[in-house]
Amino acid sequence: MMFVFCLLACLRRGSAGKQQECCCASGARTLVDVAMQDVEILEGTKVDVKARVVTVTGKRGTLTRDFKHLNIEIKKGKNKKGKDAIIVRRRNLLLARLSDAPVQVEKWFGAKKELAAVRSVCSHISNMMVGVTHGYEYKMKLVYAHFPINVNCEKIGNSKIKNLIEIRNYLGQKHAWPCPSLTCGYQVTFKVPMQEGCEVDRTKEKDEIVITGNSIEAVGTSVSQIQQICQVKHKDIRKYLDGVYCTTKNVIGQ
Repeated sequence: MMFVFCLLACLRRGSAGKQQECCCASGARTLVDVAMQDVEILEGTKVDVKARVVTVTGKRGTLTRDFKHLNIEIKKGKNKKGKDAIIVRRRNLLLARLSDAPVQVEKWFGAKKELAAVRSVCSHISNMMVGVTHGYEYKMKLVYAHFPINVNCEKIGNSKIKNLIEIRNYLGQKHAWPCPSLTCGYQVTFKVPMQEGCEVDRTKEKDEIVITGNSIEAVGTSVSQIQQICQVKHKDIRKYLDGVYCTTKNVIGQ
C-alpha cells in the first residue's frame, strides 16, 4: 500500500519536463516519473517503425534494428508542427506525449538501469541515420618487426565489393609438408570474411587497410575479428607486438 500511495502522489505532482524521484520507506527501489530524450531525424533519411523494428533508409542503403528485447513501445506519429515523429515509451504506464522534436524517446517509472534503455535506443537510431547517409570507416595498420605481413582483399560469393581479407606470413608462420623429406613448408593463411555490408581494401598508405560500411556494429565486429585472429600465441606479448591494429575511427567525409 505504501508503494501505491507513493505512485499516486507522483502522478499528482509530476511534470512532463522534469525528473522526480519516488521511493518507499520499506526498501522499495527508486523510480523516476519520466526520462525523455529527443533525436532529430537527419535530412535525406526515412525512418519506419513496425512492431518495435526500426528501419532507416538513406542514400547509402537501408538498415534495420530490432528492439523487441526492450520493454518499450515505438511508434510513428505527428508532432505539434504536423511533422512525422517517432515515439518510444514504456509499455506499462501512462501515455507518451508528442513534442516538437522529430524523434522522442520516453520511459515512465523506470529504475536506474532501465533508464539506460532511453539513451541506448536514441544512440542506435542516430548511428543508423549517420550510417545510411555518410557511412563509417575504420583504418587498421599492419605492424611487424621482421616478417612483413602480406594481405590480399578479395570478393567471395556474388558480392560486388571486396568482403574477404587474407593474411599471410604473420610471424613467418608455415605449415609443415606431409612429406618429412621436404623442410621448406608453405605459408599459413588467415581468412576473415567481413560482416554483411562491409568492404575491406588497401589504402594508399603503406601497410594500411580500411574497412567501410553503413552499420557501425558490423564495421566494428569486422575490425575486431581481424585483430583477434592476429594474436601472438605462447609468447610474451610485451615483446612480440606483431599484428593488425585499429588506428582511426571516422565517419566517411568528416
